[in-house]
Amino acid sequence: MTTVTFPGAEAPARQHELDVDGVIIAVHEWGDEAADPLFLVHGGSDFGRTYDEFAPRLAAAGWRVITWDQRGHGDSGRAALYGWDADIRDAIGVMTHFTHRPAPVVGHSKGGALMIQLADAQPFRFSHLVNLDGLPSKRPMSDVSEHERGRMVASDLAGWLDHRRSTATATRKPGSLDELAARRARSNPRLAMDWLRYLVTVGAFESEDGWRWKLDPSMRFGGFGPWRPEWTAYRMPGLGMPFLGVIGTEQEPMGWGTVPDQIRPLIPVGGRLEVLEGVGHFVHIEQPAVVAGMVIDFLGGGR
Repeated sequence: MTTVTFPGAEAPARQHELDVDGVIIAVHEWGDEAADPLFLVHGGSDFGRTYDEFAPRLAAAGWRVITWDQRGHGDSGRAALYGWDADIRDAIGVMTHFTHRPAPVVGHSKGGALMIQLADAQPFRFSHLVNLDGLPSKRPMSDVSEHERGRMVASDLAGWLDHRRSTATATRKPGSLDELAARRARSNPRLAMDWLRYLVTVGAFESEDGWRWKLDPSMRFGGFGPWRPEWTAYRMPGLGMPFLGVIGTEQEPMGWGTVPDQIRPLIPVGGRLEVLEGVGHFVHIEQPAVVAGMVIDFLGGGR
């Protein structure tokens, strides 16, 4: 078995599986099992182990840090179909398993946008919400009439089903460890190659013909199913729990294209937006100590 290390990265203290409405969800934990839970939600085409350097910093502050691989990602089960609402239902299943009390939640990219929608629908689950560059606003919100919005949903559904049908029997292209790291670098050009090589060993599997990412081949770039960023951004201004948004100024292929001036008017009342100059989409990987410090301070310090 190939092993690669990276300074500061730690494997989870505990790993286990949950059956959430028939889909097996892989869960990863750091920190004291008796401590208060803090949930991390990963982005699209990612997996829970992308938090291997960030999560231990939060655990060291006294939290039981819990993340999971979304369906079709990492070590979680595959499904016949994927969609935004299914990911939200899985999140509810995981969070309910660990606590029935409000808990802090940190979401990156797609995970941050997912949690905006869940926080709007079920605010009782959240004591605090931190969004790491998952603030989905590529442009100012436009007023779309109801009948036009209905047409958009129908076209998105049809396109997603056609794509799923065409990839039902597909497999991911294999490659060496370095080849997979180089592929990932095209989407994550600001991340160190040593980190990307480490990421391959925890987010891909090795077989006789090479490494393959643990990602359902039907997942395309974005991989959200029928969904548009504007639909989530509409919900953000009304959130009532303490809110922290963190965004980088450097644009990357996997980012939202959001700029601070677009998102500031949508920050909930009493919330705040932190802008990291010269940092890209993966703010918690480029600057793990800085971002973890922001989160810990936002949550009131160590437990």
